[in-house]
Amino acid sequence: KSETNLLKIKKASLYGFPTYGGSGRVPSLPGTKVEITGINNLLKVKKYNTAVFLSEQATEKQIKEARPEGILHIATHGYFSPETKQTNDVFGIQAMTATENPMLRSGLMFSGAGIAIDGSRSQDYSGNNEGLLTAFEATNLVLDNTELVVLSACETAVGEVQSGEGVYGLQRSFLSAGAKSLIMSLWKVDDNATQQLMTAFYQQLLAGKTIDLAFREAQLQLRKKYSEPYFWGAFVIIRK
Repeated sequence: KSETNLLKIKKASLYGFPTYGGSGRVPSLPGTKVEITGINNLLKVKKYNTAVFLSEQATEKQIKEARPEGILHIATHGYFSPETKQTNDVFGIQAMTATENPMLRSGLMFSGAGIAIDGSRSQDYSGNNEGLLTAFEATNLVLDNTELVVLSACETAVGEVQSGEGVYGLQRSFLSAGAKSLIMSLWKVDDNATQQLMTAFYQQLLAGKTIDLAFREAQLQLRKKYSEPYFWGAFVIIRK
């Protein structure tokens, strides 16, 4: 089992610190810039071929058109809108459709997401490149050669997570798209603690440990600093 859990492709695509824009309903995440830059430096030392997309470059269009190999790391806001009443819409998606399909109510935010949310009442965001990658859209990503996807979604910016449906939607979509292993959070997580956990994880991984062992070691490191499970227990490894 450990052999299949070692990374073979020395490539990585890193997305983070999107320029959300808009009125400020979607707060900036400066910790994600530090996180992506630090991880990129660690990967470079180990001679990984990396592609980094920060700020305005961290777009929904970019990730939809990419065919990431090896590692795909996304550090941004995740979102999940709760059950909608029929009088409302979810980022412009008709309420009936969104209520029936949690895959349309959960997703990740990229550049421009704040602008999209500010103007969402009059437009349909189910298939455009406005900055809101729904779990439904993520199903169509090409991840056949992606060994590891890390969704370092620092907090749920809009809406409340209920019944784990948002997590379920993203989990299902990335595995359906071809990802071999997926690391993601089950609840809102602290920006700073997440950055430390991810850095420790990549240090262990690049030292030759398997994904599972590297992840466990990183959690134990963080646990020494933060005794509360809230900080270190949110992230899980998921496979098909």
